[in-house]
Amino acid sequence: MPNQPSSRHTANSFFPFSSSAVLDAPRGDRARTARSSREGSERRVAAPEAIWGQFNNYRSDGLKWSAGIHVVVVGLLLSSALIGPKVVQQVQKHEVVTLIAPSPDTYALPVAKKIASGGGGGGDRDKIQAPKGELPKPALQQITPPAIVLHNEHPKLAVAPTVVVPPQIHVAANHMPNLGVPSAALIPSAPPSNGIGSGGGIGSGSGGGVGVGHGPGVGVGSGGGIGGGVYKVGGGISAPEAISTPDPTYTEEARNAKTQGTCILWLIVDDQGNPRDIRVVRGLGFGLDAKAIAAVKQWRFHPAMKDGHPVNVQISVEVGFRLY
Repeated sequence: MPNQPSSRHTANSFFPFSSSAVLDAPRGDRARTARSSREGSERRVAAPEAIWGQFNNYRSDGLKWSAGIHVVVVGLLLSSALIGPKVVQQVQKHEVVTLIAPSPDTYALPVAKKIASGGGGGGDRDKIQAPKGELPKPALQQITPPAIVLHNEHPKLAVAPTVVVPPQIHVAANHMPNLGVPSAALIPSAPPSNGIGSGGGIGSGSGGGVGVGHGPGVGVGSGGGIGGGVYKVGGGISAPEAISTPDPTYTEEARNAKTQGTCILWLIVDDQGNPRDIRVVRGLGFGLDAKAIAAVKQWRFHPAMKDGHPVNVQISVEVGFRLY
């Protein structure tokens, strides 16, 4: 049979072992030989999978290590930026001092209806004091000063004597039959007298009023009115208006102590609009009180008015000191 060798050769080409060896070997040997051939083929098939599996592990481990290194580097950069030394340019402090005086509008106090001050007095340079008596009629304007001893008994135009006192101010009446000074001692046997004062009127003062003051009013004080002292705003007395208020200056002591606040001053504005008799009601210290007084002495006012005439008046002002 000429075709048998070719078939054997073909069989040997598909199997790595000889068919004769398989056929001739015992049954147990044939089984071991087949098992070993299967294990060898399995090892040859598993080897590539093991290699590629290790490569996958290496790749995942490399990614983890790369991410960790990047996190560490970024953390070091941030920590050096936050913890490291910083260069800060120091801004030089600039202190601005602004001195504020109250607005002139704050000096305009409301006109009161029943509060008044001031006073007046008079006399005729007589040798004895004026007697006790009743006050003349109060009025806002005086035309004829009062008198006990009349030098002109027959004037061409007879006008009732008055004293400058707001009519709404009620003065106690003593119902004496003659004019005189209400506060004087009663001397029944004393001769009539206009008093030792001057300028007309009755009393020991001057100005055509009654009493020891100065002006056409009654009692101690000046400028007219009643109650003592100079006029106060109210009772027909207008407030003075500030027209020039130079600012005070700061003292170095107060600037170093960072002192600021308001200094309140009491003063009299005379009938020429000039401040006088200035004194401190509430001060700040550190030399600021003296600076406030020096500044207010330079202030100028439109004087207070009463019945169209300038009069002395007492007011208080505030001088502010501020640091900015």
